[in-house]
Amino acid sequence: MGRKSGGGAIGKGGRGGGRKGGRFEGDVEDVDAVLGGGGSKYRKKGGRKGGRGGYEETVAQGPKVVVLDEPTLTIAALSERMDVRAGEIIKYLMVNMGVMATITQSIDAETGVRVAEAFGRQVRRGREEDEGEGEDGEEELSVLTEGYGWEEEDAASLLPRAPVVTIMGHVDHGKTSLLDAVRESSVATGEAGGITQHIGAYQVTHADRTITFIDTPGHAAFSEMRARGANVTDLVVLVVAADEGVKEQTIDSIRCAKQAHVPILLAVNKVDKPGADPSRVTQELMKYDVLLEEYGGDVLSAEVSAKKRLNLDGLLEKILLQAEILDLKANPNRSAVGAVVESRMEKGLGPVTTVLVQKGTLRVGDCIVAGAAYGKVRSLTDERGKRLETAGPSVPAVLSGWDGVPAAGDTLIVVESEMQARNVAEARRRLERERSGSATMGSMQAQVLSIFGTDGVKQRQEVTVVIKADVQGSAEAIATAVSAIHVEDDRAEVGVKVLSSGVGDVTQNDVALAGVSQATILAFNVAADMNAQEEARKTGVEIEYHTVIYDILDKLEAKVQEILSPTPEGEYVGTARVKMVFEIGKVGKVAGCEVTDGTIKRGGTVRVLRGSEIVYKGPLRTLRNVKSDVQEMSAGQECGMSFKDYEDFRPDDIVECFVVDKKK
Repeated sequence: MGRKSGGGAIGKGGRGGGRKGGRFEGDVEDVDAVLGGGGSKYRKKGGRKGGRGGYEETVAQGPKVVVLDEPTLTIAALSERMDVRAGEIIKYLMVNMGVMATITQSIDAETGVRVAEAFGRQVRRGREEDEGEGEDGEEELSVLTEGYGWEEEDAASLLPRAPVVTIMGHVDHGKTSLLDAVRESSVATGEAGGITQHIGAYQVTHADRTITFIDTPGHAAFSEMRARGANVTDLVVLVVAADEGVKEQTIDSIRCAKQAHVPILLAVNKVDKPGADPSRVTQELMKYDVLLEEYGGDVLSAEVSAKKRLNLDGLLEKILLQAEILDLKANPNRSAVGAVVESRMEKGLGPVTTVLVQKGTLRVGDCIVAGAAYGKVRSLTDERGKRLETAGPSVPAVLSGWDGVPAAGDTLIVVESEMQARNVAEARRRLERERSGSATMGSMQAQVLSIFGTDGVKQRQEVTVVIKADVQGSAEAIATAVSAIHVEDDRAEVGVKVLSSGVGDVTQNDVALAGVSQATILAFNVAADMNAQEEARKTGVEIEYHTVIYDILDKLEAKVQEILSPTPEGEYVGTARVKMVFEIGKVGKVAGCEVTDGTIKRGGTVRVLRGSEIVYKGPLRTLRNVKSDVQEMSAGQECGMSFKDYEDFRPDDIVECFVVDKKK
């Protein structure tokens, strides 16, 4: 999981506009203050006035054109080419991009371009390939997404590490049960609806060797969590039920693994069940370019039964065999870098995260930053609650000591001081607020357009929700899933807006936020405290409690459909289908209909549906049988109908009738 810089050697002699004799000149004290270094040994020489406005002086002295012709380059090399002090570049990266880097670390060329342009340089790329894309057309990794500079590891410092294995597959195909069987514990029995609600990281030992497992949910709404699992793993174990074969999330799991360039090992589960057909699974997977070794491919496989504990040793042996082929190594003797696998709020500890150390060693007392959260490691425990003093490469650990809740998937890095960690986190928060403000402004402009209307612009309505969940990964997955709910017709569109999402019980602040925005609070595997419940009763805020994500999605889909196509007032009494359209003199158009359900009653309210679209809603003007006016027509009978101020009905339109009981 280490990274090589891939280029960007320091210029000859290491000389450049920012260095002299191995010591910085210029605004080093300013950089030290920002980064929280605490008493730099370098002294300021030839200081300039104007703080950040001093960039203008640097720009005037530097070259107008900078050539960046490699995929990565060190800060020192970029400093020399731009003729800008390395400290200024490091300061800019942190304050304006939220990236931690040192003079010897590398950044990708795209980030280098942005830095150079920010200092007023013109950039010329020395290669013709599409910028920002890899060989397969996917986006390349960037220090902007990882949050820290890269450095090449000395081969002599790399030591063997345990493989990190992610369990993936379709919902209910037995992923958690398989991991449970391997761990010989009872994790699976606590999962609501049989669905893993969040990622867990665990270690097992087989043949005196350690394997780290990451368990991911199979439901479609957790696609981001599966992708996150694939991005921190060395090997994906794809679990497919022998009696069901390849399903939707199986395909999604294959896609995640291929995008992360991670090898797949197939585990055909439930081979003990009646109707199990492992050969069917093999044949179906061929369609998705997953070819087993026995068919000339490179995918190892094992037929297992989690329930009967069949062939689990065979599966573990093949995992270790694949790990030997991969020759996995990392440097444990450096500052730790890892990935936040999961985050949650825990009473007595505050924000708690499950982290997977990727390189280096994490220690109690280390100053850390991940995303926009920072802190100092107060405690480290393994998945069984045993206290740890250190966690090395491939070791998952539960960590406390954060000032806030990091997002699942954030990169954790160890920094020199708590001040440095705080300043990096604050810079990232500011950048996030700026991005959020831009997005909010765009949304407001779209709403104004929909309210006042322009030709061709549909009216937009939104169902607003506040999400609280037990862990960050679930909150993130729910937010992504509900944001994708969207329905529209020719005149309007309705979607779901996530006002906020977070972890922990529903609080009074959540209720206040929902109250001013007329939002519904979705509480997933969490409760509401007494103050929040009392506030919700006073303000009329609805709090919905859920334990399975299907319920949330189904309820919201029904709600947005009701907003787009509201059911008329009154009791539904019947349905008719338009068979023909007649033109009758002064009367105008009449719909010749057949009643298919219940009764159509004169004086009722009708709505006309064309497919899923409502094309008319209003009073039924006339109801006739042949030439006689009638009060009602029953199922199986034919009649003629006309509607107030509407004649654009067509054959196969559906007419639904509703009647208000005036006695009520």
